[in-house]
Amino acid sequence: MRISPVITQVTARSAGSLALVLAFATSGCGMLPDATRATPANPATSGPSQRPSQNVSPPAAAIDVESAYEQVIKRVLPSIVQITTGNDLGSGIVFDTQGHIVTNAHVVGDAREFQVTVATGGQARHATLVGTYPAGDLAVIKVGDADGLAPALFADSAAVRVGQMVLAMGNPLGLSGTVTQGIVSALGRTVTGQYDDGRPGGTIADAIQTSAAINRGNSGGALVDLSGQVVGIPTLGASDQAGSVDGIGFAIPSTTASDIAQQLIKDGRVVNSHRAALGVRVGTAIGENGEPIGVVVSTVAAGSGAAKAGIRPGDVIVSVNGAPTPTTTALSEVLAGLSPRKQVKVELLDENGRVHAVTVTLGELPS
Repeated sequence: MRISPVITQVTARSAGSLALVLAFATSGCGMLPDATRATPANPATSGPSQRPSQNVSPPAAAIDVESAYEQVIKRVLPSIVQITTGNDLGSGIVFDTQGHIVTNAHVVGDAREFQVTVATGGQARHATLVGTYPAGDLAVIKVGDADGLAPALFADSAAVRVGQMVLAMGNPLGLSGTVTQGIVSALGRTVTGQYDDGRPGGTIADAIQTSAAINRGNSGGALVDLSGQVVGIPTLGASDQAGSVDGIGFAIPSTTASDIAQQLIKDGRVVNSHRAALGVRVGTAIGENGEPIGVVVSTVAAGSGAAKAGIRPGDVIVSVNGAPTPTTTALSEVLAGLSPRKQVKVELLDENGRVHAVTVTLGELPS
């Protein structure tokens, strides 16, 4: 059976025309995709004879790393689950002994009920939605039967270092319990996914960039360090016009994921996003040349920082604190790096084509 992706690649306005693509699950079952089928090797018919094998031991350091990988996989894999919603598959992490599982908002989508299978095997368990936070691409579901589930240990992601070895665990292409390895390539990225209809997905602030392979179906799984602790939740993979880009993936920091998950479990919604907001609804404004020129304000929330600063419907926001905001995605990414109650300079293009600046005290992004 063919594996059919359920995402559409989109091009982001960034260096090299890099596209950030939501690492959605794919539908499919039965036979593996062609790329994963093994082909028998042809027996040698001619050529020089092979030398007798020699007993060469690998370096001690390599043995230590290999042993560390084995121990981490043994410890963490029982905490990784496959989440099935209709014909789509994604990943999740067992969060506590009550059966709560943290995953991505784009994995659960609009579904309310799910089938959950532990990566190490066993019968599928029925689960229901607890809460979702699309702005940060996080969600929590809960299985009815939590017997035997093994919660993962979440690390303080502030301690993550560039160059640190990590493993990504999940269910790419429906291949349950798959593990890939790499390093932390960069920290502090702000990235936004996009759906196939052009709608922006969640914006991730302080994302962890990793070289560990993140493919469709890895979403909601675990990025773990060599102590067996979760440091991030794989969420986005990169692609360009030629296809997927190997070795560039992004994960939600574990500290953020744990905080949002606890709020969803306690209140069913996010009561403190720690994310800044102007208090406006906007759309992308297009100039006479057909290119985006900023974000046009459609509504202004009463009592918001934008309202107090005199921003009105029809104004076009062209920059915040000196950072250009040509699109709604760009504005979301700028705000994701700012804090509530911070004062910022917002440059506006009014209906007469004049640019002027106002000072706005940022509010908090609602759930």
